[in-house]
Amino acid sequence: MISSPENNPTDEKDAMEKKKTILIIANLDTRGAEFKMVKELIESRGHDAILLDFSMEQEPFFEGDITCEEVAEAGGLKIDEVRRLYRQERQKATDNQVRGARRIVRRLFEEGRIHGVLGVGGGTSSLVSTSIMQSMPFGMPKLMASSMAGHPKYVGKYVGTKDITMLNTVVDVVELNPILKTQLINAVGAICGMVEMSPGWKVQFDKPVVAITSFGFAERAVEPAIHYLRDRGYIPVPCHAQGRGDRAMDELIRDGWFSGVIDIVSRGVGETLLGGNCAAGDDRLLAAAESGIPQVVAPSGLDMLSVGGNATLLEKYKDRPQAVIDKLRIEVRTSAEEVAQMARIVAERLNRSQAPCAVLIPLKGWSSLDKEGRPLYDPEADRVFAEVLKKELKAGIPVEEVDLHLNTPEFGREAVALFDRLYTQMKESSS
Repeated sequence: MISSPENNPTDEKDAMEKKKTILIIANLDTRGAEFKMVKELIESRGHDAILLDFSMEQEPFFEGDITCEEVAEAGGLKIDEVRRLYRQERQKATDNQVRGARRIVRRLFEEGRIHGVLGVGGGTSSLVSTSIMQSMPFGMPKLMASSMAGHPKYVGKYVGTKDITMLNTVVDVVELNPILKTQLINAVGAICGMVEMSPGWKVQFDKPVVAITSFGFAERAVEPAIHYLRDRGYIPVPCHAQGRGDRAMDELIRDGWFSGVIDIVSRGVGETLLGGNCAAGDDRLLAAAESGIPQVVAPSGLDMLSVGGNATLLEKYKDRPQAVIDKLRIEVRTSAEEVAQMARIVAERLNRSQAPCAVLIPLKGWSSLDKEGRPLYDPEADRVFAEVLKKELKAGIPVEEVDLHLNTPEFGREAVALFDRLYTQMKESSS
C-alpha cells in the first residue's frame, strides 16, 4: 500500500512543486520487467511513480505499490474469488478490478496525489487502464501505450469521448526487447512531458464559454459564428459533430464547462434514430436542456444520413439521392417522414429545457449538400420538419425561420444574435 508523502524542507519547495506523480496501471501477473523499467524511467525524470496492479489470473511476479488484493477488495471481492471468476466468468472479474481501481484512483485524485496516468499492455490492460482513465477529469494527462492502439474496432471503445492519448507500440508488450524498449521510452517521455507541461484541469474562464457544433458541410456558417461570438464577449469552443465530438460536448456540458450552446449541427439526433455512422446517443440536446444553459438549435445534418463503409446501410438506402465525398463519407438524403420523426424528438427534448432555448431554421437549405442544384436538396422534406416542430414544441420556445441558406456567414450571424438574446434574457431574469 502506498503511504502519504512526508513534509519536505523549505529549501526543497521549488523542486517539489515541479515534481509530479504518475500512476502506472499494470497487470503484474503476466508482465514484470517492463513495468520496473517504466517506473525507474519516470523516477529518473525527477517524478514519483505509483504502480497499481490489477492482476486477475495468478500471483504477480512482484507486488505493486497498490496490490491486486487491494484493488479486488475495493471492488467488493477477495482476490481468490477474482481469480476463480477469471477462469469461469472473466467479465465479472474484470468488472470488479475496474470498479476497485476506479475507487482507489478517485481517492488518490481527490487527495491531489496523482497528476497523470500511464497504461501499458495489450488487450486486457488497454481495456482496464482506459476504463480507469475515463473516470479521470478532462485535462488530466492520460496515455495508453498498447499493441492494440492501431486496431480501429477497439480504439474507439478505449478512448470513447475522453482525452486519452493512444501510443501504438506495434509489437506486443511481452518481455523487453530493443523494439519494445524504444516504445516504452517514448511512452515515458510522452507522459512525463505531459505532466510537466500540463496547466492542470481546473480552468478558470473570465468570459462565458459557448460550445458550437460543426462539420464540413456547415463550415461557412460555423467559422464566422466563432468570430461573431468572440466579438460579443464569449469564448467559443467548436465541437466536431461526427458522433463522438457532439457526445463529448454533451458530457462537458454536464460537467459544467459551458455556459451555452449553439447547436448548428444537430445531426446526431437523426444518425441515432436511423442507425447512421455518426450516431451520438439517445440524449443529444438533453444535456443543455437539463443543465439549465441556453441553447440555439439548427437542423444542419438532419438532411442527411452517413452510410459510407457500411454495406448494410448502403444497400438499404441505395435508391436514395446521395452525395459521395469519399468511400467513407457517403451521405444519403433523409425523407420527409424521417425528418418529421426527428422534429418530434427535438421538440420533446427542448420541451424539457430549464433555460431559454430556440430553433433557427434556414429556408434555403440546411447544409452545403442541401441547396438547389446539389444532390440532397429537398425543400419539401425541410418544410415538413418545420411544420411538425412548431406543432410539437410547447408555447414559449420560438422557432425562427430565416430566408437564408444555413451554410453562409449570414446564418452564422443570425445564430449568434439569437443566442446572445437568450443568454442576456437568462442573465437578466436571474439578477
